[in-house]
Amino acid sequence: MENFRKLGLSEESINSLSVKGFEEPTEIQALVIPKILTEDKDIVAQAQTGTGKTAAFALPILEKIDSHQHGIQALILAPTRELVVQICDEIQSFLSENSRFTVGAVYGGQSITVQFKKLKEGLTIVVGTPGRILDHIRRKTLKLDQIKYFVLDEADEMLNMGFIEDVETIMDHTPKEKRVLLFSATIPDPIRRLAEKYMGDYNQIKAETNLTTDLTDQIYFEVRREDKLEALCRIIDLEKKFYGLVFCRTKSDVDELVPSMMEKGYNVDGLHGDISQAQREKILHSFKNQRLSVLIATDVAARGIDVSNLTHVINYSVPQNPESYIHRIGRTGRAGNQGTAITFITPSEFKTLNFIKKITKAEIRKGDIPNVDSIIEARRSRINDGIKNKLEAEDSAEYKEWARSLLENNQPEEVLSAVLHFAFGKKLNKDNYAEITPFGKQARAERLLEAEGKTRLFIAKGKHDFANIRLFINYLAKKSSVPQRFIRDVEIYDKYSFVNVSFRDAERILKTFRNQKKGDKSIVELASPKQEQK
Repeated sequence: MENFRKLGLSEESINSLSVKGFEEPTEIQALVIPKILTEDKDIVAQAQTGTGKTAAFALPILEKIDSHQHGIQALILAPTRELVVQICDEIQSFLSENSRFTVGAVYGGQSITVQFKKLKEGLTIVVGTPGRILDHIRRKTLKLDQIKYFVLDEADEMLNMGFIEDVETIMDHTPKEKRVLLFSATIPDPIRRLAEKYMGDYNQIKAETNLTTDLTDQIYFEVRREDKLEALCRIIDLEKKFYGLVFCRTKSDVDELVPSMMEKGYNVDGLHGDISQAQREKILHSFKNQRLSVLIATDVAARGIDVSNLTHVINYSVPQNPESYIHRIGRTGRAGNQGTAITFITPSEFKTLNFIKKITKAEIRKGDIPNVDSIIEARRSRINDGIKNKLEAEDSAEYKEWARSLLENNQPEEVLSAVLHFAFGKKLNKDNYAEITPFGKQARAERLLEAEGKTRLFIAKGKHDFANIRLFINYLAKKSSVPQRFIRDVEIYDKYSFVNVSFRDAERILKTFRNQKKGDKSIVELASPKQEQK
């Protein structure tokens, strides 16, 4: 704990850290704590999620505020209710039993009456989301005229979520004489302008030159859109333990992927903006307790999720910008643990990948999707290890008696073979896996499609007819004899779908379905602008 002492923290803080199991300060803690304790300047600190930011600002604030003063002395804003609760809990854990300081969380989704009662009783530190803090200000149930510290955590996420105007309004209700501490994984121009407007002369601190952690092995896989589900299943099946977040771009992507994974037997659930708060909390609780091994989410729905021991982050859909990439993969490779971040890249997404690599200065190496033989071999090896462990452990007499009865009239090798087949046959069956088209062939197919010219077809069949895109493509390919790899850019909705194909393949598909009607129209026709707007 000596290095924490060197930062200038009191013995009370050192004892709190020791009880919580802290041993060495993180880089951001080492840079920020002395600045808050010994200087009066505002601070803009660049540090990614999971680097110990809460302790970096909470510990020195607790030492600097006045235990004899009534009223709120510190306000901490965070973008999501989950992060608010997490920060509040961590600050609470730093307080001794006889501390005179009180800390409370204020966020949407919780009874405002309960929060009003809490505020009326008196709090020293308030942690909240911008929307709910602003609500209390307007109701005159929250007074910020005495605050000494104003903390903005995950400022870039607040920008992405459209909270910056709310933050500025809240700022206008605080006293001029205060310290502002701003923490952000990235510092885009709007955040820089916010700092210049409200902070004046400030210290700028950057925790690390590399925005992504060295503890995370960053890999990209070249994969067709239609093969992403198969690739994800192979990645999970190869691992001894998979505990990860899978990021999708849209709610419909989440809704499509979750049932497809469940159907294959994976312990999975999904989060997006249409999930109710009660259901969200239930899903998160199951995930944090590892009753779920895979959580599929959109970027917005995943904000505020904080789990320190994730083994994997999978970018099922490529992040749309470097900031999103940083926030996504920052959830693995934390607290000294190794992690793996995998990004699926289709032929049209290489420019996005190269831009992400350039901005983040990350080494994202090319990987190969696991082949079926290697997965079966890995599973067989794990089964062997499990059997050896059972042999070394004391087994019950019941099983030994059962074994003797099976061996009475059969050869040992035949019995063991039958038992293994019965117990593990499904798990070791190669037919569980679909073929993945090599990326080179896919790229050539796309170039050929572009060269020939392409058109868009409307198909009067959708999710009500097919559980997922793969089944839809299989149906279309089988009926028309157009190879699956030439059926591109599929968009499947509840009652209809769109596909892009070459002019030549469009003719074949239209001819195949010419006599199949829905009402008075063919179920397949050239897409019209009116249909595109459905």
